[in-house]
Amino acid sequence: MPDLILASASPRREELLKQVGLSFDIVPGRVDEEAVRAASPKRLVERLAYLKARSVSLQEPSLPVLGADTVVALGDKILGKPKSPRQALMMLACLQGKPHRVYTGVALVHGQRDRAAVGSEMTRVWMRPLTLDELKTYVATGEPRGKAGSYAIQGMGGGLISRIEGCYFNVVGLPLALTVKMLKTFGVNAF
Repeated sequence: MPDLILASASPRREELLKQVGLSFDIVPGRVDEEAVRAASPKRLVERLAYLKARSVSLQEPSLPVLGADTVVALGDKILGKPKSPRQALMMLACLQGKPHRVYTGVALVHGQRDRAAVGSEMTRVWMRPLTLDELKTYVATGEPRGKAGSYAIQGMGGGLISRIEGCYFNVVGLPLALTVKMLKTFGVNAF
């Protein structure tokens, strides 16, 4: 029997949970992300993570459900997943040469126990200055598709990043230390 349910179709989150030895089923959470508003990037990712976990917990109340959501913030502007290669190019052009913040919200919901917990992590990321040709070449790889801020630090996009301050796994899409700590309070132990 699995330890929990992952309310995400993200292969990166799946890989990270396997990395810490957890057994889980995958049932993607269904939330209209564009309809959700919040006062800050931190509150937004926490709310989205909770709504994703809750949507699955309503169907599967017997196990803890883990939801997560990641956004990139440049100043007050939130950069989600690009809708097109053109939008990815525009996002990357804004990020290059500047620091930005990556927020990931993590939520656990256990319907049968009527219990929920929500947390988040923030990591500062510095993208090196890039030429337009470098940006276009990266976008043409297709890697920015489906990635908050239009880059994947764990892939080719790692070559765009000059440094980070904070949790690397948060930038990948699931802050492992926070997640493992939260799961422990629900009786789910990693390793």
